[in-house]
Amino acid sequence: MKIHQLILPLLFIALLASCGSAPKTGSSGDIESAMVKALQWQEANPIYAKDPTDWTNGAYYTGVARAYESTKNPVFLQAIEDMGERTEWKTWERYYHADDVAISYSYLTLDEYKPGVVDKAPTAKWIEDHLYKDHEWKQGTRKDDKIINWWWCDALFMAPPVLVKWSNLKNDRRYLQQMHKYYMETYDLLYDQEEHLFARDTRFVWTGSPDDRKGDNGKKIFWSRGNGWVIGGLALMLEEMPKNYEHYNWYLNLYKEMAAKIKEIQPKDGMWRVSLLEPEAWPHGETSGTGFYTFALAWGINNGILDKGEYGGAVKKAWKALTEVQQADGKVTWVQNIGYDPKPASADSWQNFGTGAFLMAGSEVRKMK
Repeated sequence: MKIHQLILPLLFIALLASCGSAPKTGSSGDIESAMVKALQWQEANPIYAKDPTDWTNGAYYTGVARAYESTKNPVFLQAIEDMGERTEWKTWERYYHADDVAISYSYLTLDEYKPGVVDKAPTAKWIEDHLYKDHEWKQGTRKDDKIINWWWCDALFMAPPVLVKWSNLKNDRRYLQQMHKYYMETYDLLYDQEEHLFARDTRFVWTGSPDDRKGDNGKKIFWSRGNGWVIGGLALMLEEMPKNYEHYNWYLNLYKEMAAKIKEIQPKDGMWRVSLLEPEAWPHGETSGTGFYTFALAWGINNGILDKGEYGGAVKKAWKALTEVQQADGKVTWVQNIGYDPKPASADSWQNFGTGAFLMAGSEVRKMK
């Protein structure tokens, strides 16, 4: 864990205005207050895995960006601008790794509202290198099984929404086409056609072998946050993907298929467990996966894609559960730590990407009538 400089006084003053206990009701104002509190706590307690521009901050600031777009509260936009000035608008260092451009979602959102502030050159270079520069993952010459560009389902949140934004910004669908190529490779590798969920990576794909990984109940292992990454990313993509794009309906159908499955397996208390098909093994739900599901389902309702009568109850239960894991000072808890498979969370566990998922959920729930 690294600690970076705390936010500027302007942001701090604005955040202080929201102090008090964590709201528990569902009005638009209460939800916005809960979101501001989450931002306040997270900005005062920065954390990241390797660098301020890595995927953990990328997911967190994607939540901040969505919070601003929903509320138009300037405190959220200011947080992105302050962060971008600290990072000099850079991506992280691996041009070949989808995780390392996630931070650019917030940069590009800020650019839409405050043109001229963001230096887009680092994002442009990363995208050009990632899509068109040669690498052994593209050649299939690695000695392990990671022979495609996006070999883990998390990647479908990290890069594709940025590439959709970039394609629109440049008015160039070549970026969409290359994105779709990599997306389909991951889909073909990891999507389970029977369960309508994604394996996190090939270690969890069922092949019919006795050595296939199973839960204690004998069922397949589908990681909650991993599938949250995917369906959350789909909502971000579909919102901005041109509806006349030739593959738009393919993404829309995948979103609907996953949404139906996610609703079907939601536990009664509203929070999805870390292992989606083995909920009985976990006494408490997990926040990051639940936050992404809440965001994605509420987004579908708000955009007329999902029926509110069918999905509204699931969103309501999930948001109530999320407010109950937010502490009075804004801290968002019960977040599984960094990983790739189901592991326990607790009332003390937190991560910035969990706060990001909470902000994303609130950004859409507050718009539901």
